Amino acid sequence: MNTNFLEQLLDAPGPSGFEVRPARVWREQAESFVDRVTVDVSGNSIAHLDGTDGAPRVMLAGHIDEIGLQVTHIDEKGFLFVDEIGGWDPQVVVGQRVTILARDRVVPGVVGKKPIHLIQPDERSNASKVKELWIDLGAGSRADVQALGVRVGDCMVLAGRTVHLAGDRIASRAIDNRIGAYVVLEALRALSADRPSADVAAVATAQEEIGHAGGGARTSAYSLDPQVALVVDVTFSTDVPDAEKRELGEHELGGGPVLSRGSAVHSVVFERLAAAAESEGVPYTIQASPKATRTDADAIFLSRAGVPTGLISIPNRYMHSPNEMVSLTDVAHTIRLIKAFVQNLGPDVDLTPR
Repeated sequence: MNTNFLEQLLDAPGPSGFEVRPARVWREQAESFVDRVTVDVSGNSIAHLDGTDGAPRVMLAGHIDEIGLQVTHIDEKGFLFVDEIGGWDPQVVVGQRVTILARDRVVPGVVGKKPIHLIQPDERSNASKVKELWIDLGAGSRADVQALGVRVGDCMVLAGRTVHLAGDRIASRAIDNRIGAYVVLEALRALSADRPSADVAAVATAQEEIGHAGGGARTSAYSLDPQVALVVDVTFSTDVPDAEKRELGEHELGGGPVLSRGSAVHSVVFERLAAAAESEGVPYTIQASPKATRTDADAIFLSRAGVPTGLISIPNRYMHSPNEMVSLTDVAHTIRLIKAFVQNLGPDVDLTPR
């Protein structure tokens, strides 16, 4: 497993709508082994691998954006006020350092909040809200902030690099879902050494975290017109205290990828994924998705005349926090599963439910 590439990808700051830095890392890696790499006007990066028969057309999608914050106002004293990019628990923002993506540089800052000593006792148990926080660059005025190249509309991420923990676990603020973008490209790398029948495109999709209308997955699926698609994302690991297994199922770090059923997930694709996992000896669990999956699959499966779509998720602890955690063994198993699934697709495969 190419962990150097993974760390570069995870550490590159790039919230939804501002994904250019991690996308460049992804494309540079892809150029070393695929047939061609493209980028579209929506910011989706696409790595193409030509198959031996050119059929079927397969799309592998993992979104490359992360949650972040955006500057909404700079006051006369140089304090920045922000809004959320994507879904946040504001409690994890309090007391953090941030990296602001300014015009031609990155600028460090810290999150400010009234000290606990100055909060009235009956208000201390109230949850913090992002609109009550501010970003402090150490500047003394609005002019000082502007001199640093920071403008309204600039985005930021919580500061922090990938860390390796005990065993095979890593933690990063951008696991959701750089890990999916990493997996689809590494699956393509594995396939490049043993070409399948299918033409395969791995896509690092943009704007999933804010893509209520489908984000980059919708536009890239329309352009590629795939005959089958696999989406790789993360799901809640329920091997932590207070996890509601009756609602979420039983999924643990090291337990293998999670295969979704229902909603946007095609029944034939699911069964072929399960069969490939069992044939390869890849452990897996199943997750019910009776409504929306809240992933790129929701946009892809309705593209054009419909795309048979599968969803593979990697168990993730501490979702949407500065320290999301996954098992690298689960990552490796997911890559192996995707490779086996694609290699089992012949040019005349029929995925129609019957």
